[in-house]
Amino acid sequence: MNRIVVVLGCLAIAACQPEPANEAASAPETQPEPVSLTAILDAQPDAAKARYEYRHPQETIEFFGIEPGMTVVEALPGGAWYTKILLPWLGKDGRLIGADYSLDMYPNFGFATEEFLAEQAKWATNFIAWGLAEAGENGPGVAAFHFGSMPGKLAGTADVVFMVRALHNLARFESVDGFLTEALGESFAVLKPGGTLGIVQHHARDEMSDEFADGSKGYLKKSFVIAAAERAGFEFVAESDINANPKDQPSEEDIVWRLPPTLGTSANDPELRAELEAIGESNRMTLKFRKPE
Repeated sequence: MNRIVVVLGCLAIAACQPEPANEAASAPETQPEPVSLTAILDAQPDAAKARYEYRHPQETIEFFGIEPGMTVVEALPGGAWYTKILLPWLGKDGRLIGADYSLDMYPNFGFATEEFLAEQAKWATNFIAWGLAEAGENGPGVAAFHFGSMPGKLAGTADVVFMVRALHNLARFESVDGFLTEALGESFAVLKPGGTLGIVQHHARDEMSDEFADGSKGYLKKSFVIAAAERAGFEFVAESDINANPKDQPSEEDIVWRLPPTLGTSANDPELRAELEAIGESNRMTLKFRKPE
């Protein structure tokens, strides 16, 4: 398969300060005050905070052990909901690496026009520029790559790979060209020994059919996700119900995008829309894996 490589690059580099003429004349260095995760979350826009009820960002970040100064790979940053939390949280000693779907996977989506594909080819460069501007002088370094094109120099550099609602399309197109296997393989490669793979994913009930839970409707079974991660070399460590929503009980005909925030099936049906809004966002598994030492 011909691989389209998008070169990432781009770290924020602080300018060196000149040495003072003598100790007495030098002014004490001013260090930015540490920012708490709570303060970062409190500073987010109201539209983002409205989703805390279902996304539980503080509990999720803490469960996966993401700390300031770490190098974190965020899979499928999308609208940057989590990115805007991670950038200030990682701080100037950290590094955030965005990882998007393989460019070879995008043509499988029905909406992928030539113009769309051309824009996706610029994604890594655009993400780096946006991330550095968003982070500011006290923010982390920023890099980006497409799965299937991970630069070898990133191997063994990350503390955490953070995959939030990113697996279903990879699973959906796994039979086309092994996209899920590829993404999990590169997630394993990019991590340091002992590093963490953190997954949050729409959760299909065990008794539902494999056809329903193949990713095309957004949902995957926990057993499927664990097996896929273990095949990539990861050890399953723990799970949490922090992002579970027992009100979400889909039928075999339902898609996850019927629920908020998309509400994709109820635009012309106010009664159905109210019913789906009462359910809230999807039921999600939260799984922690480890790359062996």
